[in-house]
Amino acid sequence: MKCEAEQTQGLQMEEPQEISSTEGGCVGDIVIEKFLIESKKSTPHVQLACSMQHSAFPLDGNELCIWNTEDPSQQLLALRGHHQPISAVAFGNTATPRLICSASPDRVIMWSLDECREKVLEGLIPRGTVLGTLLGKVLYLRFSPDDRVIAVCAGNKILVVDTESQSTLVELEGHQGPVTAAEFCTWRAHVVISVSEDRSFKVWDHRVGSLIYNSPVLAASPLLSLLVVEGSKQLVTGCAEGQLWIFSLVDRHHYRCVTRVDLRKKRESFSTRRLDSNPGSLPEESRLPSAHELAKGDDVEVTLPVLGLAHCELSLGLASECGLLSSENTSCLWVGSSAGLLILNLANFELEAVLHYKNFRNLSIQVAGSCALRSKTSDGKAFCLLTSMFGNGIAGLKVDPTALLRCQQRPTLGTRLSVLPSSRVLPTSPLHFGVVESSAQPARHRQPAARSVVKDQPLVFHSKVRSSGYTSAPHATMFSPKTNIKNDCKRSSERKNSYKWKESPVQNSPPTRLSRWLAVADGRAAVRCVQFSGDGRQLACGSANHLALVFGADLTGTPAVFPGHDGPVNTVCWSHDGRWLLSVSQDGTLRVWSVRRTELALCLGKDLLPKPVQSAQFYYIDTFILLSSGPEVQLLTYHIDTCKDEIRRYKPKSRGRAVVRLPMTGAVEVTSLSAVNDFYSYLVLTAGRNRTLEAFDLNVGRSAAVITEAHSRPVHQICQNKGSSFMTQPSQLYNLFATTAVGDGIRLWDLRTLRCERRFEGHSNRCYPCGIAFSPCGRYVACGAEDRHAYVYEMGSSTFCHRLSGHTDTVTGVAFSPSASQDMCVCAHVLT
Repeated sequence: MKCEAEQTQGLQMEEPQEISSTEGGCVGDIVIEKFLIESKKSTPHVQLACSMQHSAFPLDGNELCIWNTEDPSQQLLALRGHHQPISAVAFGNTATPRLICSASPDRVIMWSLDECREKVLEGLIPRGTVLGTLLGKVLYLRFSPDDRVIAVCAGNKILVVDTESQSTLVELEGHQGPVTAAEFCTWRAHVVISVSEDRSFKVWDHRVGSLIYNSPVLAASPLLSLLVVEGSKQLVTGCAEGQLWIFSLVDRHHYRCVTRVDLRKKRESFSTRRLDSNPGSLPEESRLPSAHELAKGDDVEVTLPVLGLAHCELSLGLASECGLLSSENTSCLWVGSSAGLLILNLANFELEAVLHYKNFRNLSIQVAGSCALRSKTSDGKAFCLLTSMFGNGIAGLKVDPTALLRCQQRPTLGTRLSVLPSSRVLPTSPLHFGVVESSAQPARHRQPAARSVVKDQPLVFHSKVRSSGYTSAPHATMFSPKTNIKNDCKRSSERKNSYKWKESPVQNSPPTRLSRWLAVADGRAAVRCVQFSGDGRQLACGSANHLALVFGADLTGTPAVFPGHDGPVNTVCWSHDGRWLLSVSQDGTLRVWSVRRTELALCLGKDLLPKPVQSAQFYYIDTFILLSSGPEVQLLTYHIDTCKDEIRRYKPKSRGRAVVRLPMTGAVEVTSLSAVNDFYSYLVLTAGRNRTLEAFDLNVGRSAAVITEAHSRPVHQICQNKGSSFMTQPSQLYNLFATTAVGDGIRLWDLRTLRCERRFEGHSNRCYPCGIAFSPCGRYVACGAEDRHAYVYEMGSSTFCHRLSGHTDTVTGVAFSPSASQDMCVCAHVLT
């Protein structure tokens, strides 16, 4: 359509049109091209601008064109005042007055939109305020949050200009290349952050003109874009090779790097993950290039230069509907590139959706040279402004993130997994073994007793003479698992604890100070693992000197020593009642100890397990022992004989027997396993050497789900949020579990969606496997690190909230006290 104002005569703007995919399916509900303008001059690399109601871009070189995104019927406003091509445009942040600034090599001009439109309606030529002249090529402009100052990135310098006095307040110099972007810190208005073609970022105090922080060189290509995320207090910057760096801006974090994201690899894994999940269920118009197509490099470019970054606002209704975002604190990010738009989840650093320009028919711009994004308009959609890389076109797109996510969401399972059982134990279940055994055992004793009532009468007639006892049941049952399971498959809760139960408040604070330090062994003996007992009164640890030790929770007094292993003890586990301690060593054996008697009660070795035991624990409220041996997960029923026979003490009566063996998919070695023992649960989580996670449902005795490529390296620990008898949690939180791998941080998973919901990075863990632990309240995750510190993360943040010092070497294990998590967090490390 033709614009009516004198300043816009001759401009042609196409009507909005729905875009069809290259596969022939209409996907107009995802993206709509609102307008297309052909400029006389090409503007491939300029800063574009989008606000809540307007978008701005240079037209024909030296004209500033403003289009109303909310009311397209309004005339296109063109502002003239530059003599040389415009290179940067930026909107102000305040609603009144609505300001916009444009820059060219000859001058920097600030305009008031309301005044300019009034003058156009009166037939006058609008004029702006000149803030600076002959500054050179300006690549970026940015207003402060209150619009009082503006940062002008001209060459290697950043000029901070006062918008009222039109004077330069300070010049920030220090970059070795042209400054490509700058942002003000919203919660610290005096702080300006800049990125440059010298591949580094700098943090400035513009009030005094001083440098606060100077980063090292981050990439091999120039840094192009920058965004400050206020919610998580993070800095996101992207380079020309498709790399994103995320840094923490939290106080005392010293601009620590949280993670680095390779967009090309993320796009490949996103496409492969969707196609492998269920290729037949995906619509053709939402199909993404496969990993094989991406490798060709003919139809899809190799790199994804980050041209623009913006917040992506998604409603909680969309999160629950699509099943994509389960946390209210989860935030997403729009990433604009030359090939398309991407939505990045800042919680797990994974792509949620990808929109390729080439996948849509009739889209005017296939390769973008510049990109500006506005996360949310009045109708809840995002607005994207593009310029063509090889042509003169300028296009405005409206993208519906709801439709995009719904179109590209991963297929969900028919039945969602849950740690909490929703059905009774099946008669064919391996967990039903205890019921069958306990019900069949008494029947064999009652039948002979009934046939010999008269025959077995005592041969004495005095009423006060005791019988010899040969008609009574034996004192010790040879094999009878303690299940306490009746026909209704419910366990009696008659066990009495020696401690007084006391519920602790859920809003506990994590530990922040060192209360006590204790040397476990002399010399270089590494403490490999630690675990508190269920009542929080005792602490067990396994060491490299072949010993398992049990301390008091306050680490005072002489510890109980459990010798017998021929290798370092890698795993210790308490029984639910606190009577037994299980230990696993590198010698391949599993031993169960009596804590009260400080002696061996059960030893399982090569006679029962042909391959060494990697990890083990009590399971199903001490009914079974769950262990991993080679590529198998084994469920063992056991009997511990507590009767002492001094004559035949050489002949042990304690024994174990395998109930079921479940092989891992692909027959890979099991590196870690985890299951709940504090309450009845059918699910067992395992990790394989091939970097996969697999969930087994022992009620049906088979694999329930497999997660491929869970980490970049094999997982060395799985940790479930098991809660505590002293604290209560919402039932859905028990479905969360965490995994960790060397060099790949910590990932938080949800069993209901089988998705990584959040990643915790920032602690150093490149060589040695460091342990992790959930707090009893479920609000924190703690981990060890190689920098001699323990880190505590809050569940709603990807950056650590506390960094605990006091160790002298690598922190290998952590454990929260179930009764006092706010007071104690025990960490193990290598002694020097």
